[in-house]
This record gives sequence, structure tokens and C-alpha cells, in this order.
Amino acid sequence: LAPGARLNPHRSVLGTGNYDINVIVAALQGLGLGLVWWDKRRSLEQLALGHILGFILNVPSKVSLGFLTFPFHRKHWVAIRELHGIFYNLDSKLRAPVPIGGEAELREFLRDVLSQGLSELFLVVSRSVEDAGTWLRPE
Repeated sequence: LAPGARLNPHRSVLGTGNYDINVIVAALQGLGLGLVWWDKRRSLEQLALGHILGFILNVPSKVSLGFLTFPFHRKHWVAIRELHGIFYNLDSKLRAPVPIGGEAELREFLRDVLSQGLSELFLVVSRSVEDAGTWLRPE
């Protein structure tokens, strides 16, 4: 995204990954997918889950070095995906994918995460769903 830049403005200065949303958007667009920011003032009941391919959360994460934990947070990306009717937390900090449950449990999980201050939610959708806005249930 920044081929002429000496330092990548879309990545952590420390080189630890931590890519910004522009990298995720570009990667998804390369796959023919779109990304929609979820306004957390809306009710999660408005999500048309059948039209959403997956979810990406950006959540605060504690910074630690061995046993030492620092008093600040950095942002961490977490993916959520449905498989055979069960939604899974695919957080890379977990040893393995963790089942969240069905639609009701997913909404409760997202509600809990979004209530923790600086968390953000993004919806991964097809381009046609993005263009038509059908990731949102009609009112």
C-alpha cells in the first residue's frame, strides 16, 4: 500500500505486524469481498447474519513481556467465522478456535466485546451485499 515509503505507515513501527484497517480492506478487495464498519450504537439484532461471511473485531489487548504486564494496551485483530451453524472465535492468541455458539450466542458475544470501550466491529461481506446494503435487516 505504500511501495515508495521508507517506513510502512500501515504497520507497527516495531515491526510486530499490527497492520491497520487499510491492509485488511485491500486484502479483502483482492478476494472480491467488502468490509463494512458496524456502528455500535445500532442494535446487533439488525444484523442480517445470513448475508455476512465473517466478522473482524479490533479490540484492546494488554501488552506484556514475559511475566511483566505494561499499563497500556495496543489494538488486536480477531476474526469470527461460522461453520455448520456454529460461530468460532479465531483469535490468534488462543491455542485453537473456540466455539461461540449459534446466532443468539454470537450476538451476546459481540455485545460483550463492543461494551468494552475501544472495540470496533467490521463485517466481511460479498461485494453485492456491500453494494446493496443487505447486511442490515430491513426495518
